[in-house]
Amino acid sequence: MSQSLMECSVDTIINIFHQYSVRLGHPDRLNQKEFSQMVKKELPTFLKKERRNEALIKDMMEDLDTNGDKDLSFEEFVTLVGRLTEASHEQMHKDTPKGHGHAHGPGFGEAGRNPCKTQGGGRGQGHDGHGHSHDGHGHSHDGHGHSH
Repeated sequence: MSQSLMECSVDTIINIFHQYSVRLGHPDRLNQKEFSQMVKKELPTFLKKERRNEALIKDMMEDLDTNGDKDLSFEEFVTLVGRLTEASHEQMHKDTPKGHGHAHGPGFGEAGRNPCKTQGGGRGQGHDGHGHSHDGHGHSHDGHGHSH
């Protein structure tokens, strides 16, 4: 059975986190440099102002780093995803007339463009569609997830 669009989107978020977290230092955490690379490359439309400004990116990271260890765990990272999703939803409703059903504008993305649909129910992107492993242990999703 192929994945739904929502499942595909969740997998993509996980895969993108790991695509950056494995680069430097701890393979399952984003340090400042990895976070900065991710924001600039993966969030160009959502974070137009922030991505041009290293100080703003640093502030964002400090805000998300709730335990103050200078790295972002996946749990801390998903706070950003949640906030962006919420902000994009508000943006979608901004220009729609009130009281006429439930209409959505384009939000922060580009209208009518949904890259997830073109993946054919695949397994996100990143590590050749088969996740990654740090020491051969951990969990996997239908044999293709990631393990730590």
